[in-house]
Amino acid sequence: MASADPQPAEPVTGGAHPLIVVVGPTGTGKTDLSLHLAERIRAAGGDAEIVNADAMQFYRGMNIGTAKLPPHEWRGIPHHLIDILDVTDEATVARYQPLARSVIGEIIGRGAVPILVGGSGLYVSSVIFDLRFPGTDAGIRERLESELAEQGPGLMYRRLAALDPAAAASIGPSNGRRLVRALEVIELTGEPFSASLPDEPTPWMPVVTLGLRAPREELTARLDERVERMWRAGLVDEVSRLVPAGIENGVTASRAIGYAQAISQLHGRLDERAAIEQTQQLTRRYARRQVSWFKRYPGLHWLDYDDPELVDRAIDRL
Repeated sequence: MASADPQPAEPVTGGAHPLIVVVGPTGTGKTDLSLHLAERIRAAGGDAEIVNADAMQFYRGMNIGTAKLPPHEWRGIPHHLIDILDVTDEATVARYQPLARSVIGEIIGRGAVPILVGGSGLYVSSVIFDLRFPGTDAGIRERLESELAEQGPGLMYRRLAALDPAAAASIGPSNGRRLVRALEVIELTGEPFSASLPDEPTPWMPVVTLGLRAPREELTARLDERVERMWRAGLVDEVSRLVPAGIENGVTASRAIGYAQAISQLHGRLDERAAIEQTQQLTRRYARRQVSWFKRYPGLHWLDYDDPELVDRAIDRL
């Protein structure tokens, strides 16, 4: 994620303001709320800066499918950890955690309020909780990925279930990338993978977490329309421009929802309607996982995304 991994930041304590975190499923307006909060803090005589926790917004050139806000719409609010990777780079939470914590420490050092925003649950959790993320070993990873390609995820899932039932139950039998990572960590550390993701992790620093929610049927309609808008806005053209940059070789970028389907459309494996419908289905499924993930956060304040008094209610929680 960076040319040199930053050293892990020490927990930040004290100060006039805690870290503000804005989470929730895709399509609920997290970006808008974060900007409104930053503006309110400025209007009250303070300062605020936004830190990205959406893994796909790390990638340069991946704009339409990630709903990335262009800099001219940042309203003068500094944004961090956006457009920091090439599409051939792999996004890893092990690298993101110290990087994000370092940025947050710098923001607090400037006397500003950090606002962490995103729907990538593990990335958010890596910042706000005291979680451990072991490093990687290229040899072990390559061997396990070769086994995944040859044998499929089923065998790896059964192996993980024998070594770490809790991790296997959490990951499921079809997520090959996460199965590889869990087995790699077990081989590296000799400990269960689930040991690095405890059920009740310790907070890293004082935090106020705001969660945006929407009724399921309403959210489904919003997400389906959002995917349609992505195609109308030129997602396939965006992906065609990223092909020469190597997106098809990107371990993370090539699998992003919407981008994988646009790549398949470009190669004729899916027609446009099939690509859109598959993206809609995967987006709905991802949103359900996001809700389940964030429900576990202690002290999370849920807010209705379409509440006319949303910003005021959010400020009250702070």
